[in-house]
Amino acid sequence: MTLGTSQLGLGTLRRVPEASRPLVRPGTVPAGIVHLGLGAFHRAHQAVYTEAAVAHSGGDWGIVGVAPRSTGLVTTLAAQDGLFSVTTTSAEGSHTQVVGAFAGVRHAASDPDAVVALLADPRIRVVTLTVTEKAYQLDPVSGRLRPDPEVVADLTTDRPPCTVPGLLVRGLLARAAADAGPLALVSCDNLPANGHRLRGLVEQSLAYARVPERAVAWVAACVTFPGTMVDRIVPASTEATLAEARRALGVADLAAVAAEPYRQWVIEDVFPGGRPDWGAAGAVLTDDAGSWERLKLRALNGVHSAAAYLGALAGRETIADALALPHLEPVLRRLVAEDVAASFTPPDDVSVVDYGDQVLDRFANPAIRYRTLQVAMDGSQKLPQRVLHTIGDLRAAGRDARWATLVVAAWMRFVRGRADDGAALPLDDPLADRIRAALAAHPDTPAGVADALFGLTEVFPAELGGDEEVRTAVTGWLTDLDRYGVAATLAGAA
Repeated sequence: MTLGTSQLGLGTLRRVPEASRPLVRPGTVPAGIVHLGLGAFHRAHQAVYTEAAVAHSGGDWGIVGVAPRSTGLVTTLAAQDGLFSVTTTSAEGSHTQVVGAFAGVRHAASDPDAVVALLADPRIRVVTLTVTEKAYQLDPVSGRLRPDPEVVADLTTDRPPCTVPGLLVRGLLARAAADAGPLALVSCDNLPANGHRLRGLVEQSLAYARVPERAVAWVAACVTFPGTMVDRIVPASTEATLAEARRALGVADLAAVAAEPYRQWVIEDVFPGGRPDWGAAGAVLTDDAGSWERLKLRALNGVHSAAAYLGALAGRETIADALALPHLEPVLRRLVAEDVAASFTPPDDVSVVDYGDQVLDRFANPAIRYRTLQVAMDGSQKLPQRVLHTIGDLRAAGRDARWATLVVAAWMRFVRGRADDGAALPLDDPLADRIRAALAAHPDTPAGVADALFGLTEVFPAELGGDEEVRTAVTGWLTDLDRYGVAATLAGAA
């Protein structure tokens, strides 16, 4: 913190420009929501919607934010009385707004019993999650629980829980024992059928833990799992993010985040204990979020991954920089129009091509410095729902998947660890060791790389890995990327 600069908090809020102060009076909204995962996306998305809903319609819907492991943000937010700011930024300018939706913060790893007590508190009626794909511990192909040793210990011993499955199971058991009223568990992660997956996680975890049948029956009767689709580009905070917040607020905000102007939240409206008036805050309430999920995962996240892998290989630091590559934008438009749009039925009155055009306009926002390497992280977890489902649905309909297979080839070349100019590329992925071992066991040729990585059944379903047309297309793209690099490959393809 700069010498002489005070830190954001209740005591310094009066120094913040009036237009940037919270929409609700901080500390006055009782808790009704527990959120697992305190990352930047939640703070710039669900917290913003919830504060706007309470400001519009009232209600006891303050958020208790829970960090499963990291202590840094919990400490910072506690020091700032739960306050933080979101800077909405575009080429036209920016606006910084302090958010006062938090009613408290907790650190699960150091005080799991407090989190379990929250989940059993009858005043808590909604639990939301942004814990990333990895925390669900579900095999992407089979959908079955694949718990690591910590999850096993959480579900089969009396130790304090330290994992998401452990916290949820222990909290639901305590809530059932207290008959504390119905609850909605709401996944806000970028997963297809995220509500269904969360239900599967809970049901399989309960079975793994061998809990009493009466508790299982209580969960079945009293807990719902609304599906959602969430959308807002929220890059990782940097020193520049903190500096912009300090300039706008007149005080230092060490939990500041930045985001694009666009935001969307589609929610299946199944909340047995009630919910905030998110519709008044601009959310879309629906009976089925499935088509919205597929739209976003394939036409936004899939395109995001494509830009990240191709951009990183070409030495571009940010997604906006990547889109400035000659011929990349036309190729991404063809990916949307020719592959994604043909792979599924979109929501009523939504054009996939128009949606894709809007996505590319958003990605080109020069004020959002979303690093290609950040988007490229955890590719083995992201690739199935973002790209492989598009390919699978196209192949099931007897169609080829020219542009989607380019994305797969770009990922395969990326995980080899070298950009076109020879610079090292990091492999930040939960399957990093498996990927490296598979590559080492095969020839370092396009065909060898394809053989190695298509053999990762954790990533590629058997029917896709055995599809000769897909393998031929991916190998062809890999050959071009190896021989010519990204720029020339795009020029020849566009």
